[in-house]
Amino acid sequence: MKLILFNAFVLLIIDFYIYVALRRSTLKWANSNLFKMLWWGYSFVLLIGVIVGIYFNIPLMVRSVVLVAFFLTFTSKVFYVLVLLIDDIRRGWVWAGRKLLNKREASELRLEDEPISSTTLDEKPNTINRSQFLTRAGILVAAVPFATLSWGIAVGGYDYRVRRQKLYLPNLPSAFHGMKVGQISDIHSGSFYNKSAVQGGIDMLLGEKPDVIFFTGDLVNNKAEEMRNYQDLFTKVQAPLGVFSTLGNHDYGDYFYGKEDSPEKRRNLKHVKEIHKVMGWDLLLNEHRKLQVDNESIGILGVENWGTGRFPKYGKIDLAKQGTEDLPVKLLLSHDPSHWRAQILNNKDIDVMFAGHTHGMQFGVRGEHYQWSPAEYVYDEWAGLYQEGHQRLYVNVGYGFLGYPGRVGILPEITIFELVKGKQPVLTV
Repeated sequence: MKLILFNAFVLLIIDFYIYVALRRSTLKWANSNLFKMLWWGYSFVLLIGVIVGIYFNIPLMVRSVVLVAFFLTFTSKVFYVLVLLIDDIRRGWVWAGRKLLNKREASELRLEDEPISSTTLDEKPNTINRSQFLTRAGILVAAVPFATLSWGIAVGGYDYRVRRQKLYLPNLPSAFHGMKVGQISDIHSGSFYNKSAVQGGIDMLLGEKPDVIFFTGDLVNNKAEEMRNYQDLFTKVQAPLGVFSTLGNHDYGDYFYGKEDSPEKRRNLKHVKEIHKVMGWDLLLNEHRKLQVDNESIGILGVENWGTGRFPKYGKIDLAKQGTEDLPVKLLLSHDPSHWRAQILNNKDIDVMFAGHTHGMQFGVRGEHYQWSPAEYVYDEWAGLYQEGHQRLYVNVGYGFLGYPGRVGILPEITIFELVKGKQPVLTV
């Protein structure tokens, strides 16, 4: 909430900067009273809509429309401002250079409508003035993110993709060879606004007929009540050997109630945990379960959130491991992939860790042999399978979305694993 309000304040500053630039140009429409009313009227209504959407209980669809409009407006205007800043910096250098070189008196400079050439800073034939430059370059630059992000909202946010991955485990009991494990993560039910699309993703998961399903945290954005309209859908997420889940950093309510303990915060977390139980999901809170098939067993471990930096650290891997010493394979559910390097690589008996959290920042490129996202500058492991020694980590980029109500390139993921008894084959070129 604080971030959204801060961005709203920044948007007002950006609005003022762009408005002044346009009013000082020679564009006739920018100097009309109608433009003034539309420009500030839209900004005012948008700001009020954001505040109401945060602090009042309004229909989810209305709140989603407001937040989408805010996000698109904010992003497009930021890109527009970059054009203005670059031009103003250029003009400042020209002014300073001419001042120092005494080419003309400062009083003779006409910065408000100085000709701009595509090849030189001096006036030449076939130049365009600042008004034309602002209109053409600014609109073009702002239109690119607007179009891309609009597509990500309209299509990408619910464009679920199934990704398949084999996990080779030398110590895997024969009874588990060929078992299908499904994983989803980061539902963030408070962001959804299309119930039928969410149902479509659930149908895709169930259509894979997994033997067991893992959910690796962040059921809600902030409050348990966000699941009210979606609990019936996710109750359908079931598997023959069960659904095992854990909590993510958003499930604790820290971003809404604050990091300090309070009765409201404790009550909200209790309700979040109860939702897992009502849906028939086995919530693992620093504990484990023995998954048994034909008198053979493996361990399913789950820890509460543990993340580096400012993220909550409630996870206790030692508690989760107690009583698993005799199990040949241990599969760990831990929301934040940074937990892997921080603690799990020092626990050599953990074979595979399943995580989420990063969302792949909901933007980037993800192909079969190449992937890129700004997330890689924040997380060492942010999407897909990673391995060190015999230990592996898989990071699911999430089922839902947060903040930006869509995805571009990094699409919502349903992961299907096949457990294979044996060593991973060596690839040869």
